[in-house]
Amino acid sequence: MTTAKAGSSLLLYNWPTSTCSQKVRMCLHFKGLSWDERILDWKNDEHLSAWYLDLNPNGVVPTLVHDGAIITDSSVINEYLEDVFPEPGLLPKDAPGKARVRAWRQFIDEVPTPAIRIPSMNNRVAPVFARLGEDEYQDRVRRRTIRRHFYARMGKAGFSEAEVIESLERLRDTVQRMEAALKASSWLAGSQMTIADISIAPTIVRMEDTGLRTLWTDCPHVVQWYARIQAEPCFKATFHAGARHEGTTYRPDLLAAVLRNVDT
Repeated sequence: MTTAKAGSSLLLYNWPTSTCSQKVRMCLHFKGLSWDERILDWKNDEHLSAWYLDLNPNGVVPTLVHDGAIITDSSVINEYLEDVFPEPGLLPKDAPGKARVRAWRQFIDEVPTPAIRIPSMNNRVAPVFARLGEDEYQDRVRRRTIRRHFYARMGKAGFSEAEVIESLERLRDTVQRMEAALKASSWLAGSQMTIADISIAPTIVRMEDTGLRTLWTDCPHVVQWYARIQAEPCFKATFHAGARHEGTTYRPDLLAAVLRNVDT
């Protein structure tokens, strides 16, 4: 088990239901690190407050502060933790193995991570925005930093059906790619759990909690992988009570259409 050096400190700004925060929490728990946290009040936009923007100008979570050094972006944070606390490791020892993991991590950052935001935001955030007056709505959109245009596109009515279908197709493409890789190994990039598996786990959890499990139930190796990672102590510690948006459903007609479109 890795321990922080004497006198060092780790402070994580996050909130438990943030998928990007969950990636980092899994990594911290896997490495057995001692760390403190500051849970931000996302409902009141604390992540957009002046003091937090001084830490992270992107206005998103998580942010890690290690002995005064500020590290932002969940994927960068996990790579940083691997550099500073290399054991137990989440990267293979050989260069080609590291490259495989990073290729997966890049794909996850570009495809499923933004894709899951569309149905997730429609379920959780759009209904809140719909109740706002026009001036308050415009103010809340304007205050977003790197996500301003994303929120403007969502609007008060949520993302369009075409955008939802595109996001579901990207998620289906992801689990099919996972299925192909997992036929050859227990984990995405080989015989050990790596940053790649930790990077995708919160998206799979959010898919399940948003009623999108149908997108992978016909992928037996993904089903086995999900059971395998759920049994990991770092998963159990991360997805504690209150860390999931459980009990929501999604339109079965859209899911059926996506399965037909992607698989033909």
